Amino acid sequence: LCFSTPFDEDAVDFLEQFDPPCYKVASFENNHFPLIRKIISKKKPIIISLGLCSEQDVVELKTFLDQEGASQYVLLKCTSTYPASPDATNLATIPYLREKLNINVGLSDHTLGIGVSVASVALGAVVIEKHFTDSRAKGGVDSAFSMEPQELRALVDETERAWRAMGRVSFELSTGERKSLQFKRSIYVVKEVKEGELFTQQNLRIIRPGHGLAPKFFDQILGKRAAKTLHRGEALTFDSIENDQT
Repeated sequence: LCFSTPFDEDAVDFLEQFDPPCYKVASFENNHFPLIRKIISKKKPIIISLGLCSEQDVVELKTFLDQEGASQYVLLKCTSTYPASPDATNLATIPYLREKLNINVGLSDHTLGIGVSVASVALGAVVIEKHFTDSRAKGGVDSAFSMEPQELRALVDETERAWRAMGRVSFELSTGERKSLQFKRSIYVVKEVKEGELFTQQNLRIIRPGHGLAPKFFDQILGKRAAKTLHRGEALTFDSIENDQT
């Protein structure tokens, strides 16, 4: 989808003839409220870079957008150096702004490579902006930190992979993980144990598969008596232990 970044109000009118799907506001214009008001009047999504903004600037911008009736906008964390250093990117600002202001936040990324962008997605970024060129060898103002086609493909693939991996807070086992339970260890009888006989380190062992009691119970079981006769190779269970209080 093609859209553009207007730098004055006349440019907004010019762009409207092409019916752009959204508008971008550059960092150097993020306090140009008359321009932003003009863009809001077009009732289209807006992407605004936050380069050179203080926290108060961001709060004022968000308040202005809401007061003017902007319903769909994303604010991009941005470090306005070209290229930017990962050390100066401060991605932790993304979840901070999202939670404090209840807004959609993205990243305008001027760093080299795709690592910073992928990390930003894990922190909640919903839009990634990157400079692009068909060939850095051709030169140009932004060529040194612009992505070539194969790099952009990698960015798309890896940010999507990071987004899919976010999921939700969960400790449930997936179907695939359940099959792996057999590779955990558990407590097994390695010598025949008669009913009433004591469990010892000689007749019990922690081995695979994980079909018996977990190894964490091993010390508690030692010295207890068998509730029934158990055979070599049998997984130990709680009902195998006499008067078990574990």
